[in-house]
Amino acid sequence: MSSDMTEERLHIDWGIDKLYRTQRQVEKNPYDLESWSILLREAQSKHISEVRPLYEHLISIFPSASRYWRIYIEHEMKSRNFEKVEKLFQRCLMKILNIELWKLYLTYVKETKASLPTYKEKMAQAYDFALDKIGMDIHSYPIWNDYVNFLKSVEAVGSYAENQKISAVRKVYQRGVINPMVGMETFWKDYILFEQAINTIIAEKMSIERSRDYMNARRVAKELEVQIRGINRNAPSVPPCGSNEEQKQKYIAWERSNPLRTEDTALLTRRVVFALEQCLLCLGHHPDIWYQAAQFLEYSCKVLQEKGDVNASKMFSEEAANMFERATSSLLSKNMLLYFAYADYEEGRLKYDKVHQIYQKYLDIEDIDPTLAYVQYMKFARRAEGIKSARNVFKRAREDVRSKYHIFVCAALMEYYCSKDKNIAFRIFELGLKKFGDNPDYITCYIDYLSHLNEDNNTRVLFERVLSSGSLEPEKSVDIWNRFLEFESNIGDLQSIVKVEKRRSEVLSKIKEFEGKETAQLVDRYRFLDLFPCSAAELKSIGYTEVISITGAAKHSNALQAIINCDDDQALPKPDTSQMIPYKPKANPLPGEHPVPGGTFPHPPAVAHLCTLLPPPNCFCGPFVIIDQLMDIFNRIQLPDRVPAPSENGSDVRLFDLAKSVHWIVEEGGGIGIKRRKRIGLSLDGSDDEEMPLPPSNDIYRQRQQKRVK
Repeated sequence: MSSDMTEERLHIDWGIDKLYRTQRQVEKNPYDLESWSILLREAQSKHISEVRPLYEHLISIFPSASRYWRIYIEHEMKSRNFEKVEKLFQRCLMKILNIELWKLYLTYVKETKASLPTYKEKMAQAYDFALDKIGMDIHSYPIWNDYVNFLKSVEAVGSYAENQKISAVRKVYQRGVINPMVGMETFWKDYILFEQAINTIIAEKMSIERSRDYMNARRVAKELEVQIRGINRNAPSVPPCGSNEEQKQKYIAWERSNPLRTEDTALLTRRVVFALEQCLLCLGHHPDIWYQAAQFLEYSCKVLQEKGDVNASKMFSEEAANMFERATSSLLSKNMLLYFAYADYEEGRLKYDKVHQIYQKYLDIEDIDPTLAYVQYMKFARRAEGIKSARNVFKRAREDVRSKYHIFVCAALMEYYCSKDKNIAFRIFELGLKKFGDNPDYITCYIDYLSHLNEDNNTRVLFERVLSSGSLEPEKSVDIWNRFLEFESNIGDLQSIVKVEKRRSEVLSKIKEFEGKETAQLVDRYRFLDLFPCSAAELKSIGYTEVISITGAAKHSNALQAIINCDDDQALPKPDTSQMIPYKPKANPLPGEHPVPGGTFPHPPAVAHLCTLLPPPNCFCGPFVIIDQLMDIFNRIQLPDRVPAPSENGSDVRLFDLAKSVHWIVEEGGGIGIKRRKRIGLSLDGSDDEEMPLPPSNDIYRQRQQKRVK
């Protein structure tokens, strides 16, 4: 998007502070969909000339979002700017295979071309064009049906014209009934009725010939409906944010499994590519989808070539290249992975000039790190055109101020391995040392190269030059000193080892983190690969793990990284899991019951205060009441309907006698057995003949009463 466009967009008169804040929000975060929706609702109420810059900026950020293109086009159509509408369709139709966008295109042609003398031809061409591109969509039935109805409505004068009309309608029907889509059952019934209206014998023959393919397509349509359920194909494409795209990948894998069981490789390829195109509408920022599409087209190209279909093979080969071109020209214009895959694809087709253009296109982008691109460019030039071409690329890379030290390492190793000339490689390393003498990573690569050549003197000279030059800060020189000590430990004598170690200690003493770590520094003299002179616990106790974590040496050694992390888990406190109660909550706990067995709810404040006033539970030794049986007794008591009238003296002795005479017997089964019961009446008069409950044999109360009487 140009700066002029941005400047114009910033001067849109919204009239509301909230909308100005929303505009600033989308300027800060261009992928804020909610803020864009707020601006779009307001933009649709303004004149198109005021908000056209906003629409242009929007579709530059979301070039594959069919919804935003439709809103833009509908606004232009409402203002009757048909020239701009056609240009917008030219920009988006071929790239965005969205059914609603293509319906809008057909509606536009139908409304604007109806007055032309060639309207019927243009409309038929528009329908054919739409079905070729979007006819595989599962929701394309309305377009198929509208096309058939349009052909039926065309007047045919003469038998020849009538036959042409019938053939055209039949052709569309026969293409549609074998295309998996929602509503194809209705389309099949309409086709049978159409054939029967012409000739019943031909209709039966056509039905038999097409029924098998129709049934197969109907089966696939039902499976396809399940596969795409839950996929929002209208969602704008945003950069990867960790969302789950597994469902879309399953849809692609399902199409690649050839659910139609067709032997037509071209048809299978078109269906798979259509599925990939649908996914790209939502996942345009994901390079793996683009690469899958290009890779499948390349695979289909080879299959068709083996079958002898040269034209189809060539077509799919160009489509694969076009897929890469689209990816690197739109949303992923800075994605090196796709550029490199594109270059390798064209290299496989021996189109070396095109490969040079691909690398040039990426390197011309200003705000990138071109180092890896130069490395791959040099490798391609050496493979395709020889070492001289690679040297030319290396020369350009050296002149590019954005390049890092890696290009010198790549060029030197390429000369050593491919040209077998170690002197050229040595000169390249020396050239790089002048520019990156303060970079420990580059120096390490140079040391590795000399060590590989087994040139002890040159290696020792390099160590001395680098460490005594003063270009390296003490913090950056730690790794080089470690390598120097390792080098002397492998090939030097004890005197040289001690000398290097002493010099190393002097440098490390200037670094605060190494104070008091003399013993830890001694470990490096004796360790070898992943073997250490101390246990992991001892290394940690003497501070060696802190030393190697500071130097960064652990990044290149799994053994060192393991030592750093060995006690991380043990240092953390852990609960005793053997004492834990499994969390298995009840599905429907009773009111007041804790959902977890053994769990309790805290007491209400009043009850908690009462519990503090009561004596502790161990003070009560019995007797203990069986609560369930007590409640059962209460449930069985039959109370009188009204309170009996008191006697004249204010007391009722008979009530007390009655209470003493009622006894309850607890049966062994837990029930309450009443052998004799005194009937309670309103007048409290009872018959002596009625059965009375028998007293229990061990009635302590009666025994005490009898002792008192005696």
